[in-house]
Amino acid sequence: MFAATNGSNPELLSPLLPPADEKKFSGDAEPEKVSIDDMLQRHCGEFGRWQLRHFVLTSLAWALEAFHTMVMIFADREPDWRCIDRSGCDPKAMSVCGLEPGLWQWVGGPESSTVAEWGLFCGEKYKVGVVQAVFFGGCMIGAGIFGHLSDSFLGRKGSLTVVCLLNTIFGCLTAVSPNYSIYVLLRLLTGFSTGGVGLCAFVLATEPVGPTKRGVAGMSTFYFFSTGIALLSGIAYIFREWRALYIASSIPSFLFLVLVIPFISESPRWYLVRGRINDAMKLMSDIASANGKHLPEGIILALDEETSDNDVTGGHTQICKEQQTEKKDAVTGSIIDVIRSPLTRIRLFLAVAINFLCSVVYYGLSLNVVNLDTNIFMNVLLNALAEMPAFTITALMLDKFGRKPLAIGTLWFSGVFCLLGSLMKNVGMWKVVRMVCGLLGIFGMAGTYNLLFIYTAELFPTVVRNAALGCATQAAQMGAILAPFVVVLGGGLPFAVFAACGIAAGLLGFYLPETMDQPLYDTFAGMVNGGSVANV
Repeated sequence: MFAATNGSNPELLSPLLPPADEKKFSGDAEPEKVSIDDMLQRHCGEFGRWQLRHFVLTSLAWALEAFHTMVMIFADREPDWRCIDRSGCDPKAMSVCGLEPGLWQWVGGPESSTVAEWGLFCGEKYKVGVVQAVFFGGCMIGAGIFGHLSDSFLGRKGSLTVVCLLNTIFGCLTAVSPNYSIYVLLRLLTGFSTGGVGLCAFVLATEPVGPTKRGVAGMSTFYFFSTGIALLSGIAYIFREWRALYIASSIPSFLFLVLVIPFISESPRWYLVRGRINDAMKLMSDIASANGKHLPEGIILALDEETSDNDVTGGHTQICKEQQTEKKDAVTGSIIDVIRSPLTRIRLFLAVAINFLCSVVYYGLSLNVVNLDTNIFMNVLLNALAEMPAFTITALMLDKFGRKPLAIGTLWFSGVFCLLGSLMKNVGMWKVVRMVCGLLGIFGMAGTYNLLFIYTAELFPTVVRNAALGCATQAAQMGAILAPFVVVLGGGLPFAVFAACGIAAGLLGFYLPETMDQPLYDTFAGMVNGGSVANV
């Protein structure tokens, strides 16, 4: 029977219809190339269990940045003082300037702050502004360097690991500073590493999130920063000596390094642009599995320029044949590429200017609590709590009104209340009114500052996203450098400067494009071509 069959006409042995999956598994079949956004939406889930866990763990780094940044409010404050010899000391004097040494003393002793220990008051008060400005100068340098490193060989996770390690070392060394000069140097180094913390954490937390969930997720990262500020006010209340405070605020960076980072994954987008497709596919498979989904056979990740937009009628990705080539080499970019491209050049300029002005107001209002003549621990806590409703409101309105209108609205909201605060006197009940204006000002600017991260990230492709975001962050640090010197002016002048910055930034916002519901492009070609690829 078998012999007869083998001798038969081969055509008679062929099935009338080929198997349905024959083409799918044929060696000649091309895999369907899809972008990360498409894969997340269609197969992995945009914000499932995996993204939630990864988002929370990564965003904890924002609390660390808050510790290292805002610790200066308490460590460099001018403490209360009291008279020792009332015969030559007026206890109702507004300051100790002009009083003879030995007639008065600092409440809490010289260990209570750097101001008390190194005499940074009266004619030496400008040194407080200098050290705070130097810290933000270090942040500016670090944001640029780590923005580039996280886009290149170190990656997002590698850069976050390095900055947390450096923060631990420099923060603890600051606690044993023997003099003001060494203190300034160590604050510069701490700023250098701190500048990369939020930048790397933000991009790492949001890049694995699907496009329709990315806005809210990005806005939610700043809850961790505000929570860090609130926790710091409690830590500072417990550790009243500035050296002990620096130790207490640096240890969490070490704990994050040991207990959290090992459980954080690298960004699949970084894998993709570096040419590591297998690593990217493995991570996407893990995401799908953790979210209770499964990646189908016959699909592979590709950059924007190698894929097309979804076909309107079929809802499936159509591939241009001439673009179906395997990704072999890493695709890289730099800030020079951002400037060279006409499309992104103006975006970078506007993002830099708005981030600069926003930062002057945000950090200025945060540091200006020392001029409000109220309880500093309570003021810092209230400022942190005032930020949180702003994050909630902007997150809820983000995908309803868009990035652009929301940015302009929050900038002007803050500017108006800062203008009102500049008109109030710092006496009696008007002192309370000015404090409320400051709270509402930081409420609006916190919403803007939060929004600018997600907005800026969406304005640039993956290959230069961290570099561009790092450049914008550098501009923000330049604004932060200026903020302490504005605060030193005292009186109503700081509020007037903050009002002008907020209103001007809102005007610049009119020239930015809207990015709501737009893809998160991987390359310049993908961003330039946009939806036109589907017509190839």
